[in-house]
Amino acid sequence: MSFLFGSRSSKTFKPKKNIPEGSHQYELLKHAEATLGSGNLRMAVMLPDGEDLNEWVAVNTVDFFNQINMLYGTITDFCSEDSCPVMSAGPKYEYHWADGTNIKKPIKCSAPKYIDYLMTWVQDQLDDETLFPSKIGVPFPKNFMSVAKTILKRLFRVYAHIYHQHFDSVMQLQEEAHLNTSFKHFIFFVQEFNLIDRKELAPLQELIEKLTTKDR
Repeated sequence: MSFLFGSRSSKTFKPKKNIPEGSHQYELLKHAEATLGSGNLRMAVMLPDGEDLNEWVAVNTVDFFNQINMLYGTITDFCSEDSCPVMSAGPKYEYHWADGTNIKKPIKCSAPKYIDYLMTWVQDQLDDETLFPSKIGVPFPKNFMSVAKTILKRLFRVYAHIYHQHFDSVMQLQEEAHLNTSFKHFIFFVQEFNLIDRKELAPLQELIEKLTTKDR
């Protein structure tokens, strides 16, 4: 099921994924937002005392989905079948889509199509209560961390595509500070819990080094 919007005025590519108010995950999200406000991203991504790692990863994964959703939403007018006939991150990296269920064999497709497949797939995972339980006391499945790693690995590809193919548009829209802060937060988070293999991060390795060395 695809959620591509006809109108871009909403500035999100797909509907925002909300965490229910009053839930423990909502409290965790508020904690994350408060510590982010302090400006120290290294501290902000650390697991809060006494909290469950799966729940912390779940809350932040939903938040990154929403952030990337908005960031890509701002540049969708510049990312078309014509401008981006393949899903790439610079000349050396090209991504083909497969989700293991509907599309088993990787297919080559345009960037907007790939990102639509990707964000729809992520949304389906986040909406699955057996994978991302929102009710207190419902345990996370044993394979939760491997699902979360796959989601984050794929979300990284949207950042990589935006940086490599659309950074001029991002600058034109004066969104670069927003993009850089969001990506830096994402990288600190995946580094803190070792959630994405280094080789997967290769398309943005130089940028990652630049953004993270200042904070060592």
